[in-house]
Amino acid sequence: MKNGGLILVVVLILLGCDKNEVGDISLGAFTTKDIKLNILVDPVVTGVTCHIASIEADLSLSDPSDSSIACRQTGPITTAMIQAIDKSKSGDIVFKKSKSIFFKTMKIRRIYDEMSQTLMYVSYSTKETSGSFKHSLSTVPLWGTQAYVMKGD
Repeated sequence: MKNGGLILVVVLILLGCDKNEVGDISLGAFTTKDIKLNILVDPVVTGVTCHIASIEADLSLSDPSDSSIACRQTGPITTAMIQAIDKSKSGDIVFKKSKSIFFKTMKIRRIYDEMSQTLMYVSYSTKETSGSFKHSLSTVPLWGTQAYVMKGD
């Protein structure tokens, strides 16, 4: 029985691990809430890496909606990558994570601002909390990349 208990503990620990998690900050000894730091490499524009900070409440039915995002160029961004993305005003969902059993999800959406040649990454919650939908924005300009197009006067 000892081996079965050990195996169960290992399985539970592995299930709790997130391969995208790069940091975990406890908010104190008397709370079950932590700040989880996750990394996201854009699946299409692979030269962009985002870091997302969000609150997770281990023993709660619902995690808080607050999140923060910071995205930077960490590799080449090519014209082919920009041609492959959705350029509509609503853009593409590049990441989503359930935050509650009550249909709340945190999503990261990539939107392309053609006028300024900038990628915008918006982190947001799909459920209203305290009268507002929580969200955060980060931008990655294409200036200085292979994808930047010089515009004539």
